[in-house]
Amino acid sequence: MPLVRSGPALADPTVVGHKFARQQVLREAGFPVPPFFCVPAEEFDRVSSVLAEPVPPADRWPAELDGWAARRRAAVREHGVPDELGRAVLAEFDRLVGPDGLVAVRSCAVAGGLGAEPGEDSAVDPAAGMTDSYLYVPRDQVLGRVAECWASACTDRAVRYRAHRGLAVDGARIAVGVQRMVDGRRSFVVFTRDPRDGGDRQLVAAAHGTGEGVVQERADIDHFFRDPATDSVRAAVVVKRRMTVRDPERAGAVRDVPVPAQWAGRPVLDDDEVRRVCRLAERVERVFGAPQDIEGTLTEDGEIHLVQARPVVLAAAAGGNSHDPAPARTVTWTNHNLTESFPGVTCALTFAQAREFYRLAFGDFYRRMGVPAEKRRRRTAELASMIGTLDGRVYYRLDSWLALHGMLPGFALLGAAWQRGLGLSTAELPDPPPPAHPGRLLLRTAPALARAFLPLPGQVRRFLRWWDERYAQNADLDGLDPDELVARYRALWAEFGERWGVTLVGSYLLLASVGTVEWLLRRWAPDHDRAVLAGLLAGGPENRSLAGVRSAVDLADRMRDTPGLPELLRAGDDRETWRQIAEGRFGADLAEAMRRHLYRYGDRAVHDLKLEERSPRQDPWRLLPTLAALVEQDRAAAAPAAGDADEVLRRVCPGPLRRAVLRRVVGAARWGVRVREDTRYCRSQLYGVTRDVMWRLGAALAAAGRLDDAGDVVHLSTEEVVGAVTGTLHEPDLRGLVARRRAALADSAGRPTPPAFLRLSPADLAAGVLPATGATEPAGPGGDGRVLHGLASSAGRARARARVVLDPTAAFDRTGDHILVARETDPGWLYLMVAAKGMVVERGSLMSHTAITGRLLGIPSVVAVPDATRVITDGSWIEVDGVAGTVRLLAEAEEAPAC
Repeated sequence: MPLVRSGPALADPTVVGHKFARQQVLREAGFPVPPFFCVPAEEFDRVSSVLAEPVPPADRWPAELDGWAARRRAAVREHGVPDELGRAVLAEFDRLVGPDGLVAVRSCAVAGGLGAEPGEDSAVDPAAGMTDSYLYVPRDQVLGRVAECWASACTDRAVRYRAHRGLAVDGARIAVGVQRMVDGRRSFVVFTRDPRDGGDRQLVAAAHGTGEGVVQERADIDHFFRDPATDSVRAAVVVKRRMTVRDPERAGAVRDVPVPAQWAGRPVLDDDEVRRVCRLAERVERVFGAPQDIEGTLTEDGEIHLVQARPVVLAAAAGGNSHDPAPARTVTWTNHNLTESFPGVTCALTFAQAREFYRLAFGDFYRRMGVPAEKRRRRTAELASMIGTLDGRVYYRLDSWLALHGMLPGFALLGAAWQRGLGLSTAELPDPPPPAHPGRLLLRTAPALARAFLPLPGQVRRFLRWWDERYAQNADLDGLDPDELVARYRALWAEFGERWGVTLVGSYLLLASVGTVEWLLRRWAPDHDRAVLAGLLAGGPENRSLAGVRSAVDLADRMRDTPGLPELLRAGDDRETWRQIAEGRFGADLAEAMRRHLYRYGDRAVHDLKLEERSPRQDPWRLLPTLAALVEQDRAAAAPAAGDADEVLRRVCPGPLRRAVLRRVVGAARWGVRVREDTRYCRSQLYGVTRDVMWRLGAALAAAGRLDDAGDVVHLSTEEVVGAVTGTLHEPDLRGLVARRRAALADSAGRPTPPAFLRLSPADLAAGVLPATGATEPAGPGGDGRVLHGLASSAGRARARARVVLDPTAAFDRTGDHILVARETDPGWLYLMVAAKGMVVERGSLMSHTAITGRLLGIPSVVAVPDATRVITDGSWIEVDGVAGTVRLLAEAEEAPAC
């Protein structure tokens, strides 16, 4: 047999793998696939047999597995390609492209090895690929790249993936393809069926440059949707900054470069090119008889070349009849607005409780929205995986959310608005295509929506009464023994799972009403801008969060007028100051007012959903830095302002009948905002009670000698804590468990923060590896270099010095004459917000906490401003325009405040 294979021999997947066999099938069918040859898997087998090294026993994984894999990779590279095979490869290289030509060298895992792997790009495992590929490879590098492809069989994540799946970790077999390099100027991936729901539409993701930019998400990507029935094309076009191209200075390498300015705002493909790509993909689908995921490129002359085709795994249609939806090729994650609740790295205790919160709350929500019990039962796995952790940070698993929310009546009409509410851009996740007949869908779902929404006001009132009673019963846990604490905890969360769905129905009403307002504005006020919607939602009735701020402001006013107390606050010894206040040195009335405030509002603090962070209710002295800041403020600076929605309505919609309709829908949205904020406050209190229970149980475990300190409890899950107290936990070594998790969390905290949006393969997840791709360079200011653009979220204009706050627990400007600049905020930032003239936040949406609070307080605000904390210098003068959605970096001559 020849040492390298070409021609018809390439069609055998047992020899060259499914990836290359499928390319050969397409070449024989006349498709534009560049010619190639292969080094068959048996050549890899020969090298592997010479370099065999015993795999460490399973009980030593993963500690010794990575070391074994590293030694194996080094041995393969050092051995290299045997001489006879090398001569054959180079001879075939010369026949394929000539001595001066360039090739792509790609790997493919082949079925049939030890452990019976199905093989990469097979119908069974279409996305198992974890091996390496190389582009623009010249003749003098080709043998080294073949050896690198062989070595990639033992990357850490490939080995861990096989271990996770129960396959032999040394069982991979690698074929290597050497293909004529096509210098693509624009590249694409096309799905012949929408992979999100299996819909009969085609999806094309395209970018300038080589295919690496699309596949690895290194380039800015446009998305296109084609309806085969009508041949219509819809585009989701982004501003393009980066593309991946051949590196002229390094042979066999690619690099990221800026997109030329004339291409930045134009679609990568025009509609006719999208149709050409999709029709070619339809022909590929007919060849293989199943939906396909196809990679290709367009050369400078506009010709299309296909470089890969694999079966596309279709997620089960949301709400469909599949009991076991197939896993997606990649799993999509985001924490755009989740960092409001769980910023930075998160301990085991918080994550375990948060995952239980989502499982119980949304299970009750779907029940209340009328989703049939059988449908809910099929989605049990998704309910348990709505959030996850990536390198210690909490993320939404979007695949689970989309599958679950797809069961909701009317969600097909609201999906795009929901994605924007998460802070997702269309570049990250394209808007779902609108339903074919939205009017019919609305009529069909109206009864279910009415059944859920009409009784909601009464249900919310009953919910709030119930919660206030339960909170009063659990606000003071002194004197309870560990068994009683566990009983309180379990009873509270059992009731939670039967009631909390009401709060989410309110959020769904808010989403529906805001979506309706947007739709009506597009029809009745087509020239309106996004700031109009923010203006309509501004102000509104006071909520519990804002009542907490007012209470703190009132306390600060009393403290400011109390002789000797402002000076004591400035001294900064908060524990001593609290002791003197509590003992009545400054009057019994003030001490009692402080206690009342702590009872009502002591659970609201920065990071109040993170159980590792102690709250003022546990440590009252923690309230004093906030009050000290308010004491230093002008009284008027803390007075919230209300918005005037009627004035905005009259301006954009002069017709009285239409204005009456809009007023009704806007009223529902503003009511929904209040419900959302009130119930979020209840959530803070729920977590406050839970925090108190868990830390008390931690103290009991420390007293029993099982933990070194009560605070170590944060490195255990809630069930582990309860199990340790009740004797139902299998793990005896709590100290060892805590030490391992503390070290892992410290490692995560020391690494760069992962991107807010990620697509990860099952292999990445199983191996616990975050790829380096996906992170982006700072976008920098747009426009003339001194203007940042974001989402207008609260009207008004403010000019002041920027106060860049990365750590909200640190000391901050107490003068009130600054603009707050942050990555994200959470409800505990309210006191910092009140002290600001304006707000600029990197993340968020119109429904984020920053936007809602800015409107309630009347503070000019712009959210979703990329890289604001990096581009804006602390102390520099800036101007925030909450109508235009811009942040202007002021020149020295403009720095005098003008507004």
